[in-house]
Amino acid sequence: MEKKVIDAIIERAEDGTYDVYCIKEMFTGAGASVAEAKADMMTQIEFFKATAKEEGLRYPDFLDGEFEMSYKYDIKSILVYYVKNGIFSLSGLEKITGINQKQLWAYLNGTTPRKAQAERIEKGLKNLAKDINAIFV
Repeated sequence: MEKKVIDAIIERAEDGTYDVYCIKEMFTGAGASVAEAKADMMTQIEFFKATAKEEGLRYPDFLDGEFEMSYKYDIKSILVYYVKNGIFSLSGLEKITGINQKQLWAYLNGTTPRKAQAERIEKGLKNLAKDINAIFV
């Protein structure tokens, strides 16, 4: 049986916590950090499976095999996460995205980027990731 890949979205909530939810499955998690939210979701998955077995209920077959989580951030959440944790600066993000710092600040603080702007941010971050991956080749 092929390993199932489960796609999940990571979002930062208004209160500063993080939520993780699966796109096609029913599982979710929440926590004060991304790591806590991911761990909470895995705990929920295991609890669901154990409860279903105990009660004799059906559950998705992939839970008995190996599965892999594939996490994706929404644009605002990834910016907030990496800027608030001091990993990226607005100056650095401006250099890799071509979007001025004032506009990036607005995205960090509630403004939703237009599709074209979101694509510029995504492209800039993917190019950065390519450069970093090239170090390990």
